Amino acid sequence: MSLEEIYNIFLNYPQITTDSRTATENSIFFALKGEQFDGNQFASVALQNGAAFAVVDDPLVVAGKRFILVPDVLKTLQGLAEIHRRHFKAKVIGITGSNGKTTTKELVGKVLASTFNTVITAGNLNNHIGVPLSMLTVKPDTEFAVIEMGANHIGEIAELCRLAQPGYGIITNIGKAHLEGFGGFPGVIKAKSELYDFLRLNNGLVFLNSDNNLLVNLANGMNTVTFGSDNKALCTGTIKNRDPFLSVEWRKGSTSGLINSRLYGDYNFENIMAAVAVGLFFGVDQAKINSAIENYIPENNRSQVLNTGKNRIILDAYNANPSSMKAALETFSQKPAENKMVILGDMMELGDQSMEEHRNIIDLIEELDFDKVIYIGEHFCKAISGNKTICFPDTGAFISWLASNPVSNRTILLKGSRKMRLETLINLL
Repeated sequence: MSLEEIYNIFLNYPQITTDSRTATENSIFFALKGEQFDGNQFASVALQNGAAFAVVDDPLVVAGKRFILVPDVLKTLQGLAEIHRRHFKAKVIGITGSNGKTTTKELVGKVLASTFNTVITAGNLNNHIGVPLSMLTVKPDTEFAVIEMGANHIGEIAELCRLAQPGYGIITNIGKAHLEGFGGFPGVIKAKSELYDFLRLNNGLVFLNSDNNLLVNLANGMNTVTFGSDNKALCTGTIKNRDPFLSVEWRKGSTSGLINSRLYGDYNFENIMAAVAVGLFFGVDQAKINSAIENYIPENNRSQVLNTGKNRIILDAYNANPSSMKAALETFSQKPAENKMVILGDMMELGDQSMEEHRNIIDLIEELDFDKVIYIGEHFCKAISGNKTICFPDTGAFISWLASNPVSNRTILLKGSRKMRLETLINLL
């Protein structure tokens, strides 16, 4: 069956699923493969659960007309998204960056959704599988698609741009993330700027943080809408309050607004301003812009402020890299609170720069002088010199220590890579 024939089926059954357990009635199941699973083995279950068709690439599982056999299920999914992109008229905004891209995606999406029919990337489905899945949720009446694009190697953003064909883009920032896959910081710059490269070739437009000199230089000569604290920006903003959440006053010409967000940390200023700039550019009413951002409550272990009854926790444990760790620590050091405690977990995917980057964080911690600091993870333990600092090899060891060393009346920053599972500490703190 050709891609076009499969696309015609999709038009009649425009619901895609990759999980047989949650296959909805009249959906199409795509039997993707992973390191630990083979979706072909669950195709029959998906059909039993209500899926209309199952797209498979193992001829041995085919058992009837509701099985669609293809050479490669993933390539078929991507090809289907490419065809769909040629048919839909929604404006596509691509968002990437080392830090803040998911928060920015959520804010931009909510601002646009206040006025337009808008689709945004679900969760963090931002890779070679997630982007096609997001695109295939676009309906004929969709006006905007806000597509998050992640990458851990050079060429990945370029491929996602080829699939999504964005006309607009935002790079939140470029920092020291996934250094192992990118081969160092220059590789990160090259990879993230692939979004700008695509937009430049296709006469697209960039929403540009004018405070970020690296991004300004990379966007030289492009169509831009600027935002930031710089008075030269088209849309300017100022932090009015930061305890515990950011309040931002923004202005564009004679139009202005005040946003009392539920976002913690100065590093979210640029994410808020990006959403304001996008909303203003596309004609969203200023009151709707403010309201959309104010009503956004972060979740999924990203910049959440939690009161446990024993402590107040700043939970930022979805992911961590040297850039985001530094920003979180500097923001926390400025927070007016007593008995501040820092619990840091390892930063992953740093390759041969891991020791140096973990040592840099330790040096920064010593400069900032927090009341109590605890490190968790093999990388931090290897980087620590001296006996003053407490370091546990893993989260389980720290949990055992907590049993006889309870923590209370603290304001705690909890920051680490997802693999460290620091969120499991919340109920104990």
